[in-house]
Amino acid sequence: MQLVLHYDGTAFAGWQLQPGLRTVQGVLEETLGRLHGAPIRVTGAGRTDAGVHARGQAASITVAPHWEPPRLRRVMNQQLPADLWVASAHEMRPDFHARFSAVARRYRYRLGTRPNAGSPFRRRWATPYEGAPLDRSTLDWCAAQLLGTHVFRGFAVRGSAPAEDDHRCSVTLARWVDAAPDEPGDLVFEIQANRFLHHMVRFLVATMLETASGKRTRDAFLALLVAETNDEVAPPAAPTGLSLEEVSYPADLYLPT
Repeated sequence: MQLVLHYDGTAFAGWQLQPGLRTVQGVLEETLGRLHGAPIRVTGAGRTDAGVHARGQAASITVAPHWEPPRLRRVMNQQLPADLWVASAHEMRPDFHARFSAVARRYRYRLGTRPNAGSPFRRRWATPYEGAPLDRSTLDWCAAQLLGTHVFRGFAVRGSAPAEDDHRCSVTLARWVDAAPDEPGDLVFEIQANRFLHHMVRFLVATMLETASGKRTRDAFLALLVAETNDEVAPPAAPTGLSLEEVSYPADLYLPT
């Protein structure tokens, strides 16, 4: 079965189970274990970092046949804390795997550029930007360079992938857009790829901001797309503005309702 999850990452130490820490995976496994009277393993499509949110995280679980998706979703949402919610549940083929079956993942990063960006009512969901003025055309140019397949070693935490991993990611969407009309001034970076490396989106956002503010050149940005190390990348942007929006799977993995 597939669960599609929404969560506010503020009070979670990330997705992955960690002893003594509150994680999304840990809360889900604890809740499912109570409902089933036995341990249930939850596998996520990706391991979001501490403070990162989700409006489309996917997870795979194996449960007893009497737990049909609508009933399991309803009962889980009665048991889960307020910052974690099952948006939908789907019957899947037995070979479905939340991580390895995924064909695309889409993230959004929200940047607060308005004067009230530091308000506690806003900074939970958008990272305040207080640097030098940004050249929007440069932001758009940086995003355009990401399209296609690249080796993203320059934008990943060193050693977080196996040594034999080629660090290649195929990006099918990368763009900066204005936020909703009712919140003018904020910017949103959207990116979709077949896979993402550790801190990759946060490294990309921070480095694009440095380029658009004149702190680094466009050539320096391009050099990171062919770099063998992350020595020249900007420190990763804060996790608060980042959200995993959607994980896509082949249609034939879904069983009829």
